[in-house]
Amino acid sequence: MDVIFDPTRQTAPGGSPASGGAGDLIKDGDQRTFMEDVVQASREVPVLVDFWATWCGPCKQLTPTLEKVVKAAQGRVRLVKIDIDKNRQLVQQLAQMGLPLQSVPTVVGFVQGQIADLFQGALPEGEVKKFVEALLKMGGGSLPGADLLAEAKAAAEQGDHNTALQLFAALVEAEPENPEAFAGLARSLMALGEEEQAQQVLDQVPDKLKEHAEIASVRSALQLAIEGRAAREKLGEFERRLAADPDDHAARIDLAVALNAMGERAKAVDALMEAIRRDKAWNEEAARKQLLKFFEAWGFDDPATLAGRRKLSTLLFR
Repeated sequence: MDVIFDPTRQTAPGGSPASGGAGDLIKDGDQRTFMEDVVQASREVPVLVDFWATWCGPCKQLTPTLEKVVKAAQGRVRLVKIDIDKNRQLVQQLAQMGLPLQSVPTVVGFVQGQIADLFQGALPEGEVKKFVEALLKMGGGSLPGADLLAEAKAAAEQGDHNTALQLFAALVEAEPENPEAFAGLARSLMALGEEEQAQQVLDQVPDKLKEHAEIASVRSALQLAIEGRAAREKLGEFERRLAADPDDHAARIDLAVALNAMGERAKAVDALMEAIRRDKAWNEEAARKQLLKFFEAWGFDDPATLAGRRKLSTLLFR
């Protein structure tokens, strides 16, 4: 049997130099061109090999998803589709090398001429994207969306919310199932005082993403912003009520909401911690639940969240 797959070879079958960069991003391959289309090409960019069969129902679901993700990668990854029934010799050789193709669809990722990873079955788009991102990371690259997301986040952190808005909007258009893109777009609108538009963005989030942590976080942040504005107008009232009655837990919780709206996160945490210390069970643990809502809105990696969680843990488990 002729050797079809040999990672050490530097030429394509027939002795011609392996271009690695030739051909389209998505193509049908076979056992004659496997070295050139897959092994040599993967020395430039990661290559996905979609092993499929005409009789395979899940293959018909997966292949369009693979093509969509590869096209979105804008040349940073390629896809080669191989019909296992028409390429039995290749399938047999791969099995001898420890890659049995016992079921289809099977997708194998090649990086730098070597098998890097694989999966079987018709995965959803999000999982396929994660698989491709992992391959690109192995090769020292990333998806265009990842670059755009990083640029958008950097702009937001620097306070350039107009630029962040444009970048997040572009990412939503490019990746309409990216929860971080929707969340970033909504937060940028909030930072620019466009809360109604931010709510419209959240209303447009696909159903399967609505409970994602990033979406839940910005939803809580928007709700807190609205509640906080009203609470700030009554800040003096809450302070007077607490001066008259330190056990006015409702006033203390409202005070915390007002403090949060003013950017005083540490003071907001302390107010709720005092309410919990005085009566943890009041109104079905309303103070603790409000504190958790703060954490969700701020983000679980936010310094104020981390500090608040430590205080809450100390109080509850001392």
